[in-house]
Amino acid sequence: MKNLLKTAAYSSKAQAALALLVLTVACIPALVLAAKEPPPEVVPLVRDPDALMSEEIRAAVKRIVVLPGASLEDNSISGSYQEATLNGGGPISVGGPPQVVRDIYGIPVGLSFPIFSISSGGGGSGGVSRKEQEFRDALTKELVKAADSPLSSDALATDVFWRLREVPALEPKIFATNIPIPEDTDAILFVRFSDSMIDVQGEFAFLTMSAIATLTRKSDAAVLYEHMVHYRDRDTLENWTKNNNEAWYDFSAFSRHYLAREIAAELYERVNVQTELRPRQTATALPVKDDVWNTVSNSSTPTFAWDFNLTDDELQPEWAKDLDVTDVTYEFEIYDKHRIVYGARDLRESQYTIDMELEACKAYRWSVRPSFRVNGEQRYGEWMRSDPDSANGNDGKAASFAPAYIYDFASLEIKCGNRRG
Repeated sequence: MKNLLKTAAYSSKAQAALALLVLTVACIPALVLAAKEPPPEVVPLVRDPDALMSEEIRAAVKRIVVLPGASLEDNSISGSYQEATLNGGGPISVGGPPQVVRDIYGIPVGLSFPIFSISSGGGGSGGVSRKEQEFRDALTKELVKAADSPLSSDALATDVFWRLREVPALEPKIFATNIPIPEDTDAILFVRFSDSMIDVQGEFAFLTMSAIATLTRKSDAAVLYEHMVHYRDRDTLENWTKNNNEAWYDFSAFSRHYLAREIAAELYERVNVQTELRPRQTATALPVKDDVWNTVSNSSTPTFAWDFNLTDDELQPEWAKDLDVTDVTYEFEIYDKHRIVYGARDLRESQYTIDMELEACKAYRWSVRPSFRVNGEQRYGEWMRSDPDSANGNDGKAASFAPAYIYDFASLEIKCGNRRG
């Protein structure tokens, strides 16, 4: 059940603190969780392969201004419980949410917070679930601080802008909302978070962030392109809240990271070329149990390698059917559990030795994506993933194990007592 909650306004830090106090004590949930059970089946988030902006619009729109969404109704937190109570309780109800509205660099950001409760329905009262209580309280505190977190439309728009700055021949700009838009602007790109959903099913919680990108022509305000992108991760209530809400912080950072990249890719970067990418063993990256997707290294500066092939597919675009793979270059990235730690571009070879030392006794995830010249413009394929037919980074399986964006990247563990080279 998804509830998009109406808004009420609090405009100062004092009011924000009051909202948190009211939220914490006003309504205590009485949800009894079922015995430990496997993650529930959910409808997968599937990325639309036809969502890319057309090459015709890409060619026509070169001067672009990026603006964050400024409408309060574009920001909401909704909650959903789909598990019945064990004690014959009645339906779940969601109380009216307090809301904090703050002004971030001239952009109003509104985030509403649900208060979950369950009526007893005439049956016996159930005990309060400590895990559910901790999850609700922890996430509530973080959402009250959301205006200072990565989850603002202003921050998302900034990330999209920096990605677009890397597109050759494109001239993106980003302004405060009171700055006049230059007359020679081709189009305005409005970027905003649209929905945030917390969905608790039994002892599992699913967090979803969605964002919308709308490209409008400046001359007549015609919508040239619009698409919504999603990012979801899941885990148990216990895993979401342990280690001082570490999984939540990772989710907030990676969701913005993914959504900004996905928006930029659909607009100007990605092409639907059919490829195969697979890690390859090297002398300093040895497979675990013959699995090249999971490797170990005694070196703090290992060499990474991969195999790349174009597939013989009827869906292959015409320009790619005669592509010389020796003309393909690569973008390479390494992540730890929390952030990107290394990146390189325009690699000519299908292997790469990093020039920075990785930490011993630590696991990393890495990937590459191919780069092509299409009608004189630089375009990119998909990132290398162990499940290339999946939703490609927007739907995680276990947030505490690895964030959704890097969940199916190749892994490399640097052994303790490693050596350089």
